[in-house]
Amino acid sequence: MRARLALLLLVSFAAAVIFFSNRWLTERYTETTRNRAELRVALYSGNLISELQRNSVVPLLLSRDPALINALNSSDFTQSSSRLISYREEIEAKSLVLLDGDGRIVAATNRETLGEVHRSDPHFVDALRSSETVFSAVQTEAGAYEFTYSRKIEAGNKVIGVIVVEVDLNKFEASWAGISDAILVTNSEGQVILATEPRWRGKHADEALETVPAMAAIRRSFRSTADWSALPSEMLFLGEAVMRHEGRVPFQGWRITSFTSYASVREKVNAFLSLEIMAFAMLLSLTFYLISRRAQFRSLVFAQESAELRQLNDQLQREISERQRAEKNLQVAEQTLAQSSKLAALGEMSAAVSHELNQPLAAMKTYLAGAKLLLQRKRPDEALSSFQRIDDLIERMGAITKQLKSYARKGGDAFEPMDIRDCVSSALSMMEPQLKRREVLITRNIPRDPVMVMGDRLRLEQVLINLMRNAIDATKTVDAPQVDIIVSRGDYALISVRDNGTGVSDLDNLFEPFYTTKAPGDGVGLGLAISSGIVNDFGGRLIARNGQDGGAVFEVELPILKEDDRDIEAAE
Repeated sequence: MRARLALLLLVSFAAAVIFFSNRWLTERYTETTRNRAELRVALYSGNLISELQRNSVVPLLLSRDPALINALNSSDFTQSSSRLISYREEIEAKSLVLLDGDGRIVAATNRETLGEVHRSDPHFVDALRSSETVFSAVQTEAGAYEFTYSRKIEAGNKVIGVIVVEVDLNKFEASWAGISDAILVTNSEGQVILATEPRWRGKHADEALETVPAMAAIRRSFRSTADWSALPSEMLFLGEAVMRHEGRVPFQGWRITSFTSYASVREKVNAFLSLEIMAFAMLLSLTFYLISRRAQFRSLVFAQESAELRQLNDQLQREISERQRAEKNLQVAEQTLAQSSKLAALGEMSAAVSHELNQPLAAMKTYLAGAKLLLQRKRPDEALSSFQRIDDLIERMGAITKQLKSYARKGGDAFEPMDIRDCVSSALSMMEPQLKRREVLITRNIPRDPVMVMGDRLRLEQVLINLMRNAIDATKTVDAPQVDIIVSRGDYALISVRDNGTGVSDLDNLFEPFYTTKAPGDGVGLGLAISSGIVNDFGGRLIARNGQDGGAVFEVELPILKEDDRDIEAAE
């Protein structure tokens, strides 16, 4: 009677454990799949915005290019296509096209299109009507969309042409199709403009899904999937195991939608449940075996000989050994699975980090070579200074990995509180190899207390390095070159970079793109324009003037991060 009760309790316990394990694991893996889908949508949205923003400024810069303006005025376009090809390689746009006032292509990166007339195309008509850069998305005969930025070119208040920059957004469709998701992007009118399923393009989202269901699109792109009918009803779309997740693309009312299959979730749950069922089956078998052996032993206890007892003992030992071997094989399988997961995670992390750490690693190699040479020359103090710079670069590498983690957050600028003093020190450290090649006196006047602002540390260091490099270049013809760096705090944070060079002759055009005072080959005139744009993104401004004693003075003004703002940032 007791044996039957124990068996009943064991079976009930096993059923309860399997039931609740199935429910808990299903919810857990479902939540994990949902979070990964949301993260992918956020990353895809960020990639689209990055590509659009990177190309949006190009028409403004090219509309002020003196070479293109002269070509339109003189109708001499012999060098214009070559110039556009060089620009395209630099900015990585899909194509660049120069139209004259009649809408005829006079220069293009694709020379086969020269002479074509686009007088009625939206990007030409809209550019003539607007004084700003206009964006157009037009569906081609093949079904795909062309995305362009265009801007009119003026000379003497007269429109002489239009510059068109085609943005390559279709490349994202190929990368999206490599995973087990179906992706579509709609414009403000709800029409599909980008999709992993070609037959979705040009249709309204609901109409597209009626034409080709999401699960069919996933099978088409991924070529393998499985159905799962045990999901909650709110996760079923068109009768199949697909989750729909929508996100906003912060550009002209665009939205991005992903459809994710749950096939892998059921597989993971079933794998775990199989192990549980196997364990309970073994336990139940062992229980049956012990009960049967006990009954047999009681019935034959007085009749069995010692040889039978030894045989029973040998049999039990063999079963225990088999069970131990099975447990060892299971442990090996679990360790192999864990190691595979670790290797996959390490591969993804190394691919993301290696691209961003090349420059600090190259600088560390230079400092190590210098330290080795100093030690050979018995100058250990200076070698220690090189090791300190290597330590600073290691901290910078840590900042780079921290910035990479910000890509996993929701969309928006990865701004954070930062101390300007640290940015100045890091920029000077990165300029150390250039300073060693010339004898330039660098003076710093930095307050003792922190000067906190909101921004991106690496981008601010980029601005400071550009200003310092310009200051050093401006003192090439001076007998005693000197660069002063001053940080002050008042109603706003102020960073001043002064030199004792010859100063700037044309302050009005200093921040214009392609304007430079350097010799040909030393610069293209985009450094200060880019730096001014970065400072403007921080809510500040970049000012240039000539000093009273000669030389140029560049001042970076940034809003101070107040204590209240710090508290809010810490709470978030």
